[in-house]
Amino acid sequence: MIDVTVENFESEVIAASMQTPVLVDFWAPWCGPCKTLGPILEKVETEYAGRFKLVKIDSDQQQELAGAFGIRSIPTCILMKNGQPVDGFMGAQTESQVKAFLDKHVPSAEETQAQDDVADAQEALASEDAESALERYQHAVATDPANDDARYDYVKLLLQQGREDDAKVAFAPVIAKAETSRKLSALKAWMDALDFSAQSGAMADFDARIAANKRDFEARMGRARKLLAGQKWTEAMDELLDILMRDKDWSEGAARKLYVAILELIEPPRVKVADGQIPPEDPTVATYRRRLSSVVLS
Repeated sequence: MIDVTVENFESEVIAASMQTPVLVDFWAPWCGPCKTLGPILEKVETEYAGRFKLVKIDSDQQQELAGAFGIRSIPTCILMKNGQPVDGFMGAQTESQVKAFLDKHVPSAEETQAQDDVADAQEALASEDAESALERYQHAVATDPANDDARYDYVKLLLQQGREDDAKVAFAPVIAKAETSRKLSALKAWMDALDFSAQSGAMADFDARIAANKRDFEARMGRARKLLAGQKWTEAMDELLDILMRDKDWSEGAARKLYVAILELIEPPRVKVADGQIPPEDPTVATYRRRLSSVVLS
């Protein structure tokens, strides 16, 4: 529990709520119901173990903040997420009522653990420790099987490490979602390209066909898929651009669809930082996104 003033409101409430829901308790020392509610809030904060953050604002001492929130009676609690108030309640509440209110808005224990695992995995990747990252991603998926973002990161890293069989096993529970999820569709396109590459001829065969006929789009698509299988991202997109420049609608837009899938695969995570800002787009992704738009819209 943290006492908040005008001086630390920005850091302890606004910035903090970008990462974790913040419950703001407006109270006063003379308020009887506040004395009943306060210990309940502190007990629940301990039990929820980081799923939300509790702060307290003395309405008498911090009248500017109380006025900004339109506080008319105390106790009043306001829940903040992503820098904005999303819900609240007035008056003393029982422990079960407080928990029911919080459970509508804060992540479950499983979701929180999975988020922690993903954060640990990203730190491991930053340290070039792929094995530790895989362990954390695997734990995240096991803890929260519905977390498709964590599963995407896990399967993607398995593929990057050449563990195709493990990737297919991890991907199997969500394969049906590939038709409606851009990220999962991209993973499926990569795995399909790996299967195609293993079953098709040598790259030289595709090169020979293209040399003989620059409009052999089947050969160009095959070459692009083999490049994708080898994680030669930009070379694969260059090949697909050659198709698009000659026939944008070939095979019901197959070249554009695969190009978009590759853009998704090479897009690094763009995580909000403490002030809520999102880092700029990766320069390679930005360049190839512009090239696609230029060709498709021409």
